Amino acid sequence: MGLISKRLVCAAAALSGASALNIDTQQQPLGGDGQARLVSDDASAIVKGKTVDSEKLQSLIKGDNLLARAEKLYEISKLGEDEYGHPTRVIGSAGHAGTLDYIYSSVMGLGDHYTVWNQSFPAVSGNVFESRLVLGDTVPSSASPMSLTPPTKDKEPVHGDLVLVANDGCDPSDYDAEKLGGNIAMVLRGKCSFGTKSDLAGKAGAVAAVVYNYEKDVVHGTLGTPTSDQIATFGLSGDEAEPFIKKLEEGKRVDAIAYIDSVVNVIDTTNILAQTAGGCDADNVVMLGGHSDSVPEGPGINDDGSGSISLLEVATQLTKFEVNNCVRFAWWAGEEEGLLGSDYYVSVLTPEENKKIRLFMDYDMMGSPNFAYQVYDARDDANPVGSQELRDLYIDWYEAHELNHTFIPFDGRSDYDGFIRNGIPGGGIATGAEGIKTEKEAAMFGGKAGDWYDPCYHQLCDDVGNVNVTAWVVNTRLIAHSVATYAISFEGFPERTDVVAESSYAEEVKYHGHKLVL
Repeated sequence: MGLISKRLVCAAAALSGASALNIDTQQQPLGGDGQARLVSDDASAIVKGKTVDSEKLQSLIKGDNLLARAEKLYEISKLGEDEYGHPTRVIGSAGHAGTLDYIYSSVMGLGDHYTVWNQSFPAVSGNVFESRLVLGDTVPSSASPMSLTPPTKDKEPVHGDLVLVANDGCDPSDYDAEKLGGNIAMVLRGKCSFGTKSDLAGKAGAVAAVVYNYEKDVVHGTLGTPTSDQIATFGLSGDEAEPFIKKLEEGKRVDAIAYIDSVVNVIDTTNILAQTAGGCDADNVVMLGGHSDSVPEGPGINDDGSGSISLLEVATQLTKFEVNNCVRFAWWAGEEEGLLGSDYYVSVLTPEENKKIRLFMDYDMMGSPNFAYQVYDARDDANPVGSQELRDLYIDWYEAHELNHTFIPFDGRSDYDGFIRNGIPGGGIATGAEGIKTEKEAAMFGGKAGDWYDPCYHQLCDDVGNVNVTAWVVNTRLIAHSVATYAISFEGFPERTDVVAESSYAEEVKYHGHKLVL
C-alpha cells in the first residue's frame, strides 16, 4: 500500500465521539512539490490580548497541520540513511540533528512569543549490530542483548560453562570467582539493576552474563550507565531458562557460547525548551514535554514524532492568546536510551527552580494506529500530590466528550519519571505501544483485538502512514485543554512543598524508559 493510501486508511478510522469533536481527518492536498501544506487558521474570533480559552485553543488544532508536520519530519529522518541505511532520528544521527533544527527554527519563527533555549548534555548511546547465544545445543529464541551492553571480547564469540549465580546476584558474595572465571554467569532477574548484575559478574571474571526472568516473559532490558566492569549481557525468558536452571541445580554441566558485536559511545546532544515570554507568572510554571529522538530502527513518526508535533502545534496556536501562568514546552533528547534528556534537565534544577514547576505533563505516542485512549494512573498516595488531580483532568475531558478511556501503569516508561522522582507532580496520556489490545478495548475504541496498539512500534514502518489521525487530533486537543486549564489558573491545585514526599513510586518502578532496568 502506498504511503498516501495507507495514511488515508488511518485517517478514515472512525471512533465514537469524533464527530462531536468536529475533527477534520481529510487528506491535505499536496503542493506542486509533493509536500503537504499547513492549513491557515481562521483566527477571526481570536483576539490577541485575550486570556487563553480552552475551547478556542482546541478549535485551532487541525489534522492537516499535524500531518504536514509529520511529512516534514519523515523527510528529515531520511538524513539518517547514509549512516544507518534507512530513515532514523536516533540521537547522534543526521536525522536527529535535523529534527532539532526543525523544532528550534519552528519555535523561533513564532517571534517574541517564546524565550527559547538549548540545553546540551552528554548522552550514552549504544547499538547492537549482531548477537547470538547458544546454551548446550539450543539457540534460545528469546535471547535478547541488553541495551547499552558492551561487546564480547574482541567482538568475537566467547565460550565457557554456564554458572548459576546465587540468590538475586545483587551482592558480590553471590558470585563465586573460582567458578565464574572465564565462564558465563546465569543470573536471576530481581531486586537490583541489570547494570549491577553485569558489573558484579564482570568483576568476578565472567566473560558474559545472562539475566533470566522469574516470569515466563522475555527480558528486554538496559544496563543503564556503563561501567568498566560490565560485560556482554543477554536477557532470557523464564520459559526458556527453566530447563537449563534445572540442569545446573542438579549439578549437570551446560556449555555456552555468547557473541555480541556492539558499540557504546558518549555523545553530546540537546534538549530544546521554550517558555511563554512576558507578563506571565514564572513562579507557577505549567510544563509539558515529548521526546525528539527515535530508536535507530526507524523514523519514529508516532514514537514520538506525534508528541513532538502536538507540542509544536499547541505552542503555535497558543501565540494567539495571553497566559497567566508561564507555559514551558520541552523536547527531550535521548529518551530512547533511557530518559537521558529529561533526567538531566531535572538533575540540574536548583531547589528554587524545581519548586516553580507546578506540574509536568508527558505526551509520548499520541496517534497509535490500533489506539486506546490511555491515561497514566498517577495517584497521590504513591506520587507527588497533584498527580491525581492531573489524571482526573484527562478523565473529565474524555467523559465530557463521550469518549472511552483506560488506565495504564505509571511505571517509569516515559519522561515523567525524573520529575516524579524529584517531587514534581506529573502524569500524561498515551495511545499504546507494544501492548496487546484486548477484546474489551476493541469494543471501547475500535481496532483489532490481539494486535499491538502500534504494530510498527520501534520499527522501520513507523512512518507517516503509522498514525491514526483521528486519535492524534483528539489527544492534541486534550493537550491544548491541559495547557489552557493550568495556564489560566492553579486554583484548587495542590501547592508545591519544599520536601519531596516519601512514596512507594521508586520502589515499585521496574522501568526507566521503555527498557526494564531491574
